[in-house]
Amino acid sequence: MQSDSGILGAALGLILSGDADLIEIVGLSLRVTLSAVLLSCAIGLPLGAAVGAWRFPGRGLLAVLLNALMGLPPVVVGLAVYLMLSASGPLGPLRLLYTPAAMIIAQTILVTPIVAALTRQAVEDLQAEYGEQFASLGVGPMRRLSALLWDARVGLLTVALAGFGRAVAEVGAVMIVGGNINHVTRVMTTTIALETSKGNLQLALALGVVLLGLALIVNAAVMAVRGLTAEVAHA
Repeated sequence: MQSDSGILGAALGLILSGDADLIEIVGLSLRVTLSAVLLSCAIGLPLGAAVGAWRFPGRGLLAVLLNALMGLPPVVVGLAVYLMLSASGPLGPLRLLYTPAAMIIAQTILVTPIVAALTRQAVEDLQAEYGEQFASLGVGPMRRLSALLWDARVGLLTVALAGFGRAVAEVGAVMIVGGNINHVTRVMTTTIALETSKGNLQLALALGVVLLGLALIVNAAVMAVRGLTAEVAHA
């Protein structure tokens, strides 16, 4: 049996040599995750900002719902998307099941509540700070919303990065709707699970190193954005 150091060396060799399978898997993971995060931001940022900035009936209930949905179980989301996209489901004719599109849909459903809830909190804090000024100037709801989003733009980068970190590490939902098909829907997390069960620890560990590297990059970016936010706030 190969030693742990030998497995680690082989894994690093796959990364440094630019192994074709590894690059394909990482590339698909990034495409799926970035697509899901962009869709989540397109939905979650305006939704969260509206809940944070405006006062309307049911606002409190919607805020509680957004916070609750942040903890959606991935396998439940995967099952729900599977039922929608299966041959007997309402979206079955689109034939999206076991495609990257299905994985993007699942990740978008998981990440959108996180983006919306964090955006709501950020915008609500700014609304509490600037609300009286907006009222005295007679600023309308849409202008107020756009102004708050613009003022919170640096902090909202942290929200997007948090969504990326959540999506890139997802395994349960994408496994159910993607099927982990080689050269089609195999991403880093599902490949790590499969290759570990097969005993191919070199590829699994190489992908684990890449995934850990991405996590470190995202966390470093979050810290940098928070530092920039603090500097802007005290400027």
